[in-house]
Amino acid sequence: MGKIAKEMRRILSRNGFEKVRSGKGDHEVWRHPETGRTVIVDDGAESRHTANTALKRAGLPKAF
Repeated sequence: MGKIAKEMRRILSRNGFEKVRSGKGDHEVWRHPETGRTVIVDDGAESRHTANTALKRAGLPKAF
């Protein structure tokens, strides 16, 4: 598990997102029950740009 992915999971969880299922390879699908927004978390992500893009799709501010 990458450091960035672990932090992303923590941020998403704190903001009401729930893990829906495992995706292809080392990806996970997270969804917010009220807004319906879906975010993909890549366990092998090493790029802060990728992580910030996922957070932007979730409607959250940059964290990396």
